[in-house]
Amino acid sequence: MGHRMRFGIFLAPFHKPGINPTMALEQDLELISWLDRCGYDEAWCGEHHSAGSEISASPELFIAVASQRSRTIKLGTGVVSVSYHNPLWVAERIVQLDHLTRGRVMLGLGPGSLPSDGIMVGISQNDTRRLLEEGLGVIMKLLTTEEPVTFKNDRWDLREARLHLRPYSNPLFDIAVPAVASPTGPKLAGMHGIGLLSIGATTAAGFDALALHWDVMEEQARHYKTTVDRNKWRLVGLVHCAETMDQAYRDVEYGMAQWFDYFQAVAAFPQMAVPGNNVKEMISFVNDSGFGAIGTPDMVNAQIDRLWKQSNGGFGAYLMLAHNWANWDATRRSYELIARHVFPRWQGQMATQGSADRARASRPELAAIHSKAVEAATQKFQAEVAARHH
Repeated sequence: MGHRMRFGIFLAPFHKPGINPTMALEQDLELISWLDRCGYDEAWCGEHHSAGSEISASPELFIAVASQRSRTIKLGTGVVSVSYHNPLWVAERIVQLDHLTRGRVMLGLGPGSLPSDGIMVGISQNDTRRLLEEGLGVIMKLLTTEEPVTFKNDRWDLREARLHLRPYSNPLFDIAVPAVASPTGPKLAGMHGIGLLSIGATTAAGFDALALHWDVMEEQARHYKTTVDRNKWRLVGLVHCAETMDQAYRDVEYGMAQWFDYFQAVAAFPQMAVPGNNVKEMISFVNDSGFGAIGTPDMVNAQIDRLWKQSNGGFGAYLMLAHNWANWDATRRSYELIARHVFPRWQGQMATQGSADRARASRPELAAIHSKAVEAATQKFQAEVAARHH
């Protein structure tokens, strides 16, 4: 296929409460370095302030460090919770990072998904989506024009606001908003002509909404006279790979139950409802529902193929939710197996397989010709030796 799909991760990150947070963050940075070595295209890091597991308060700080430990992988805020911040400062920080990373930064913007975060700064979940829409409008104007921005609502008061620096990237770095099952994300993506992070794409509701999400984006783009690009559409799924299904199942016994418990009993985030009372049931849910693929690289290829068809036209990137279901060695091995065996199919790099297949088909004929050539050369040499001895 001619299309080159990008691959990456969506790093909340998730860590078991009570473990050494310094070591956990260091491991996240090591993961970015490993992905960079394996040829992954992008990594997105989140913002959370409560609930014990997702211990990244500032994706910008994480990206600043990760950029110094990697070479080519792009690094995105996945996502900045716009409702918590003044939009002018959000734009200022990402532009500074754009310069510091020499254009390797991406900007993901969301409403703020954990109610336990927002409540600490007096923000209700009823207001976060409105604040995202208003803040995104301000941020886009600051980044794409040099016009001063004056804007006031119940949370922000901007007066002739301008960026201190213009972006390093030309054209502008990628900007994206998340979507689970509702049309809020696709609506904003179409309105501003930016990308979409379909975080719940592989849940039942998200999968059913995939084609609808793109339809919403196109309709909004027509209305607001913008353009949307499938290449900037990213789908997020759950994956763990090993050489065999049995090995993959043993790997995820390490941390899968804790991850499920977080969404079942801790995080007030009902869009990520995940059933299962034990690891066996959890694995069955992930594999049987299409939520992801726990098993071999062939299973990952099958899941991406299913998503590709459901999207009714394709998408630009497949991101794996970084989840710490397996220990560090098995986690590294999973990402390596995907790079070795999944990337080539979706990045137009299967030419070596075609070359091998053609050589296999022609081997009998070519081997016979080769044997005859060797035989003829041997006979010629023998004749020359015999002639010298007469």
